[in-house]
Amino acid sequence: MTYRIATLLAAGLFALTSAQADALQAQGRVIESADQFQVVAHRDRIEPMNAITNHRLDTLLPTLMDAADLDMWLVINREYAEDPVYFSLVPQPTFAARRTTMLIFNRHEDGHVEKLSVNTYPFGKPYESVWSGGDLDEQWQALATLIADKDPQRIGINVSKDWPVADGLTQGLHKRLLEVLPQHYQQRLVSAEDLVVRWVETRTEREVSILSSAVAVARGVIAEAFSNKTITPDVTTTDDVAWYIRERFEKLGLEPWFMPYVTFQRQGHRCDDNMPFCSTGNGIIKRGDVLHTDVGICYLAMCTDTQEMAYVLKHDENEAPQGLTDALATGNRWQDILTTEFVAGRSGNQILAATIKASQAAGINSSTYTHPIGFYGHAPGPTIGMWDNQGPTPVRGDWPLHANTAYAIEGNIKQSVPEWDGQMIQIMLEQTAFFDGDKVLYSAGRQTQWHLIR
Repeated sequence: MTYRIATLLAAGLFALTSAQADALQAQGRVIESADQFQVVAHRDRIEPMNAITNHRLDTLLPTLMDAADLDMWLVINREYAEDPVYFSLVPQPTFAARRTTMLIFNRHEDGHVEKLSVNTYPFGKPYESVWSGGDLDEQWQALATLIADKDPQRIGINVSKDWPVADGLTQGLHKRLLEVLPQHYQQRLVSAEDLVVRWVETRTEREVSILSSAVAVARGVIAEAFSNKTITPDVTTTDDVAWYIRERFEKLGLEPWFMPYVTFQRQGHRCDDNMPFCSTGNGIIKRGDVLHTDVGICYLAMCTDTQEMAYVLKHDENEAPQGLTDALATGNRWQDILTTEFVAGRSGNQILAATIKASQAAGINSSTYTHPIGFYGHAPGPTIGMWDNQGPTPVRGDWPLHANTAYAIEGNIKQSVPEWDGQMIQIMLEQTAFFDGDKVLYSAGRQTQWHLIR
């Protein structure tokens, strides 16, 4: 326990027991390099990815369709305008919805879900081809005939006002669907948004394991970037480091889902409560700088989102100043406060409000903007604050927390640093974690120590 935390405990400013304070380092993990981990070659990713997809379709989809009270789910899209959920449903390697692709999921009374396709090019397993050919009018009529044969009472389609991931049915395809369906079937069409969100946000055991590996690799690349392997103080620029991260991922065969960036905070540079982000410095990295990076990759269909901090030692330093060490510990304490509020059934807005209240009681100046993660870096599910809105978020903030979901535990704290003449420092952290319904487990640990650059 640092002297500052002990002092705050004694003063009653942290609502912690001694045991809780000693646990501030819980799940902390130091990763030195991405070379510590294997990255499977693209060719070898196909079999495990398809096994995971088939397992989800066989075991998860029936339960979610039942919960959403849908008898049939239609996923209809075409090349150049793929439905956001499409690639999570089809065998790999699939790069597009060729021509017009129709997937039909039909739920029987016993819970079994038929996986059917009406496509020019049949998929093969796990889909049974009901029709294939090149005539578009015949294809649409085949779909209408299939729906009439199955006679579902509630037919889910991907249209949604509030959830982009569930709004993949384009206006043109929606219009064509209405044209081929008799009126009484048109009236059975309902939004599949509840099913889509639950499908995309739910993680299986295998996906949790893959996510851990993906996050470990991402953290390993950050460790390489925030080291003297990459940085020569007073020479290397923030852009140099950002491009090292980008090119390192490419060499590993991993796709970033956004361009990584690196910024610095520096003694003498303004940082106050009116600034949402203090780490905005770009250019040559100097001794005494505090560095920050934000990195996201996707591996075996699982995406990560990671932010970590580094300190560039001055010539007479072997460790980060105590004020920075204390600030990072406060950031970890904010993480603990947030994840303690993860209770199944609570909404994102409720978790946010409880986190803000507990942080204020602990004397922590924090901002919370945590989001689900998985098939997308910014995935659907409960929004827990936004950087520009620390109040309730309509609809997405009202979504309840479910077990077997993953999150980017993202936010920041601000704290004064005595060694910087009391100047405020902002600690921005983001680590991927899994909620099992009872507790939050960081996928590859979390940063509890500064990356040090000599």
